[in-house]
Amino acid sequence: MKRRVLMKSVAAAALAFGLAPMAMAQEVTLKLHQFLPPVATVPAKILKPWAAAVEQGAGGKVKIEHYDAMALGGKPTDLMDQAIDGVADIVMTVVGYTPGRFPKTEVFELPFMMTNPIATAKAFQELVDTDLQAGEYSGVKVLGAWVHGPGLIHSKDPITKLEDLAGKKLRGPTRVISNMLAELGATPVGMPLPAIPEALSKGVIDGTVIPWEVTPSIRLAELAKNHLEFGGKESLYTATIIMVMNKAKYESLPEDVRAAIDAESGMKLAEFAAQVMYDYDKPGRDIAVAAGNTITTLDEAEVARWKEKAKPVVDTWVADMQGKGIDGAALIEQAKALIAKHGG
Repeated sequence: MKRRVLMKSVAAAALAFGLAPMAMAQEVTLKLHQFLPPVATVPAKILKPWAAAVEQGAGGKVKIEHYDAMALGGKPTDLMDQAIDGVADIVMTVVGYTPGRFPKTEVFELPFMMTNPIATAKAFQELVDTDLQAGEYSGVKVLGAWVHGPGLIHSKDPITKLEDLAGKKLRGPTRVISNMLAELGATPVGMPLPAIPEALSKGVIDGTVIPWEVTPSIRLAELAKNHLEFGGKESLYTATIIMVMNKAKYESLPEDVRAAIDAESGMKLAEFAAQVMYDYDKPGRDIAVAAGNTITTLDEAEVARWKEKAKPVVDTWVADMQGKGIDGAALIEQAKALIAKHGG
């Protein structure tokens, strides 16, 4: 009797030990959803390397599946809610695709706020860490927050001075940037980036504002032959970009998997992503040069005219923030100080 009990115990122990490695080998699968085509800089050079680093850091315990170009369905404007609702585990999106929903974040998109994209990205990430994660992003886990390189205007017809904007229908990516275009004299048309090529080819818009980096992925140099850059220290605009995770999913992960994600996220991801996007501005610009397109750079005197014309956008934004119980003027000074702190 004792021998049979002993043999059963040994067999049970052996079975348990035999299954243990199999159980440990089972990996967590996370779905990463975003709106850009897979060849674009952000998925190819930022998201996929980030995911590979997380997978390696987790020792094979996590697998991140990439769903590019809205492969899981919906529109780019749905991405933040998809992360909140668990349709996707992780999303990358432009914050301004959900207008007015994350008001403090808009401070980094104000006209001529950005002096350097890496410094601005680090400033954005620091504000997330100290305020926004517990505030306007409390419904998700923020993995990284950054901005793209200097924004510029791409158009069918030449734009070389402020007056040339009159009557031009220009695509704007966010509420703040669209307000800026309107104040400058253009007619803003809001739409996500993937819609730009068709809108240009059909005459829905006369041009668009985006950084050089993303232009190759939508073959913009073939559709808009004129490009307007801004000389001087500040950029016309930038847009805020964020990668977030479903909060419950993040909190349910094993501690070592969370640690692997954390190790590649936060300030490390913000700086890396902004640097990559900034670095890829040059190849995008080179394509336009090779195509024989016209690139105009405004001198400081003309840029000063644009800055003066855009000032009401800031005043309107501050008043709007006041209506939401936010001290917009103080937030602007805080954002400027953070950008300066990080080298901008």
